[in-house]
Amino acid sequence: MGPLHTFAAEVVWTGAGTSGTTSYTGYSRDHEVLIGDKPPLPGSSDPAFRGDPARYSPEELLVASLAQCHMLWFLHLASAAGVVVTGYRDRAGGTMRVEAAGHGQFTEVVLRPRVTVAAGTADAGTDLADLHARAHEHCFIARSVNFPVRHAPSPVHVGPPATSDALLAGAREGAPG
Repeated sequence: MGPLHTFAAEVVWTGAGTSGTTSYTGYSRDHEVLIGDKPPLPGSSDPAFRGDPARYSPEELLVASLAQCHMLWFLHLASAAGVVVTGYRDRAGGTMRVEAAGHGQFTEVVLRPRVTVAAGTADAGTDLADLHARAHEHCFIARSVNFPVRHAPSPVHVGPPATSDALLAGAREGAPG
């Protein structure tokens, strides 16, 4: 058996106001996620469940965690295989079904990575498909959920590296990936 790793987070509800949970509509879902010495992550429930749309919901963070895990494994495997990745962007999406009684579950998450490789990378399309499959097999988070996590990568883009600033600006503006 391999080594065990532990992870800790503190969640602090900040939405009690003056009346707490005296009624379903009378309290805020706002909270902070605290992890070590990192800046607090402002959380809330999804707006469909009376949450603040300016804060991160657990559902969004689950989708983001799956996308991050896949990307990090993909980059590791690409490096080990000699594939020079110069850009990576994923427009992941998840689907959650809510039952009549209010409980629900995710039915799937689809990762849509778009990878840019340096010019001269041999058989990039084939190499990348295999790397995505292997990254999926290795992703700790995907291996831990009970719903399908699919990946539907965009065709490989070959070119010079995009700057981090340009990638972030495009992501914020909703530019195609």
